[in-house]
Amino acid sequence: MATVAVENTPTAPADPEKTALAPAPATYAASSAAASVTDAKPSTPFAFPAAGTKTATPAPLTADQQTKYDEFLKTVKSWETLPKTSAKGAEQSPVTDDEKLWLTRECLLRYLRATKWNLAQAIKRLQDTLVWRREYGTSTFTADYISEENATGKQVTLGYDNDGRPCLYLLPNKQNTKNSPKQVEHLVFMLERTLDIAPPGVESLALLIDFRNSSSGSQPSIATGRQVLYILQNHYPERLGRALITHLPWYVTTFLKLVSPFIDPVTKTKMRYNEPLTDHIPSSQLMKNAGGDVDFVYDHATYWPALDELATQRRTERKQRWEAAGKVVGESEVYLWGGDEPSVGGAKKEAEGVEEVADGVQGLSVTAAGEQKVET
Repeated sequence: MATVAVENTPTAPADPEKTALAPAPATYAASSAAASVTDAKPSTPFAFPAAGTKTATPAPLTADQQTKYDEFLKTVKSWETLPKTSAKGAEQSPVTDDEKLWLTRECLLRYLRATKWNLAQAIKRLQDTLVWRREYGTSTFTADYISEENATGKQVTLGYDNDGRPCLYLLPNKQNTKNSPKQVEHLVFMLERTLDIAPPGVESLALLIDFRNSSSGSQPSIATGRQVLYILQNHYPERLGRALITHLPWYVTTFLKLVSPFIDPVTKTKMRYNEPLTDHIPSSQLMKNAGGDVDFVYDHATYWPALDELATQRRTERKQRWEAAGKVVGESEVYLWGGDEPSVGGAKKEAEGVEEVADGVQGLSVTAAGEQKVET
């Protein structure tokens, strides 16, 4: 079990370009150790989970699962180009460094688990997601572009649950725009930013959906609901750790019944209705109006740039670690996120170094033997 040792701070993070990158095994712990002050009225995202929060250790792979993973990794490493869009016969372009960084060991394992270890299906689904990310433009959604959608704070990333999952609040009563494709882009942006700030070893998030004081006009259409479910289930597999849904009005219950046939059975097991949120989230990390102690006040001018800065800092640090370890496809997310696990790339480079030394010794031996033969 991995343990985060101290309380986090809700203050805005430092400029990533001005922050020196510490060695990966110490980075997250050192940063969290420095974050021990709690603001009575936080207005920015929490940077770390509460003191003593523990994250689950994944079960070791069986021999069969390891074989499938090794085959999956070999296939993914062979991808030099991918289609730019999902259209038939679409133009291909090289796999970018950012895409290779995204293709972590845990990413591949999520797709294997989501397909119940069906290798062929996992390969297809992962490639489909990479093409979707290109076509949908997930990396192009900037904070400035999405800003207007969140001006009222209808989605807020704040705090971590008992398992260290970052929490994303969805607050329909603060809806401020009309139904449009940009609302879905907004959700995708917030999913990405929430996962950006997850602690090392945490692969999923907690959704807190509060329908209090919302109106039927603030609900998405059935078509939008189906699109969101499709994106979540096909392109973010194994990313939902828990969905905590509270204050359901009748029209939301009706909506959920209509979309229920499209919800994956595994996803349904993660949904909880009207349970006390303090059963799942430490009070020190939970909004007061949700039953916690955090007197959170949303101020867009303060919160929005702070979230963007924190997420950008974490992404910058991950990329620096990835590059330092040799830019390996299948790198460890625990290492990349600053946890206490060694780099897959670093281990590979060390093994290659040992092999090079061995080859050098062997070469010297051959040379010495040859010289001795000549002298004889």
